[in-house]
Amino acid sequence: MSQAVCAMTPPSATLAESPQANPAPAALARPQGFLLPIVGGAALAHLLNDLIQAMLPAIFPLLKTSFALSFGQIGLIALVYQVTASLLQPWIGLYTDKHPQPYLLPCGMVMTLIGIALLATAGSYAMLLTAAAVVGVGSATFHPEASRIARLASGGRFGTAQSTFQVGGNTGSAIGPLLTAAIVIPYGQGAVAWFMLVALAAIYVLYRLTRWVLQHGTATAKGLARQGVQQGLGRAAVVRAMVVICLLMFAKFVYIAAFTNYFTFYLMERFGLSVQHSQLYLFVFLAAVAAGTFAGGPVGDRIGRKAVIWISFLGVAPFALALPHVGLVWTAVLAILIGLVMSSAFAALVVYAQEAVPGRVGMVSGLMFGLMFGISGIGAAGLGELADTHGIVWVYGLVSFLPLLGLATALLPDTRKAKH
Repeated sequence: MSQAVCAMTPPSATLAESPQANPAPAALARPQGFLLPIVGGAALAHLLNDLIQAMLPAIFPLLKTSFALSFGQIGLIALVYQVTASLLQPWIGLYTDKHPQPYLLPCGMVMTLIGIALLATAGSYAMLLTAAAVVGVGSATFHPEASRIARLASGGRFGTAQSTFQVGGNTGSAIGPLLTAAIVIPYGQGAVAWFMLVALAAIYVLYRLTRWVLQHGTATAKGLARQGVQQGLGRAAVVRAMVVICLLMFAKFVYIAAFTNYFTFYLMERFGLSVQHSQLYLFVFLAAVAAGTFAGGPVGDRIGRKAVIWISFLGVAPFALALPHVGLVWTAVLAILIGLVMSSAFAALVVYAQEAVPGRVGMVSGLMFGLMFGISGIGAAGLGELADTHGIVWVYGLVSFLPLLGLATALLPDTRKAKH
């Protein structure tokens, strides 16, 4: 496929790749400014992709009843999906950094389409695990490549582009449980097949984005790669930064996994809500995550990624510690505040890592999204086991301390200094 991509590269892009044709790499880095239609298209594709991903945990209560599953078995379904996605993403990103495969995006969404069909017709626990794995493969091909397109169309406003891309995903994650409550919960497992229409729409959007990359994206990618040759952190600083980022990702996504996978169970057990009523509270939380995500990128472009990471973790700590001890109304209020504040960190963490290791956008994006899925999967499985033995309310008391790990932000090097 890489040979086909090279053959389809327009003459203007080929000329731009030659140092003699254009010796100014900085000019190539932002040849057209911030391209809202392309960044918006990537965000729309992310919305459709993550809407499908959010449907899986949203039907967990239905699957638990239909298949008589334990919390541990529910956690294993989440683990299979998220670990499948996380293990593949960095390798896909690393490979496509060197050998571009634009059509991998729509092809990956075809895998998601197949996974939905399997999920809608699964008659056993083993088939549920298989469906989760196939959907995970589709997600693994999507995130690093779609994130790369958003960066290519950013015009140098990397944080804004990344947060726009991410807010599309978070919006999809918020809509997913709402559609599941309206379509799947009342009509049963077979209604999952309606989500195949969402996958088909995503395939179309990704095909159009692929055509843009083939026509206009090559020269921009070369310019960004050249601009980053003499930037970034030293080897020791990169190692330290990535260790800290892994710790911060652990704190963020294990905590978020408690909400995305078990918030409905928490509300049902502690406050006696119905499945559909609790799904509405999950929607409110995920909508707050979507809104907060967008702020992190533009603010990071202005004040720096590290400052946003500080605010995200330490700002949310008081709300997280209070959540397990308040009533239903304040639970909703605190969940909104937690979603707004903590969600700002991810775009900042992704762009920080891209700045620390320039020229490896696909690998870094795959690693970051892979860490997100892997940590979320392991967290979901571990929290499920703890919920079986200690109860879901106890679990929420335990995870309330995780945002305090944000103190490790003090150990992050300043990537802005590395550029001068």
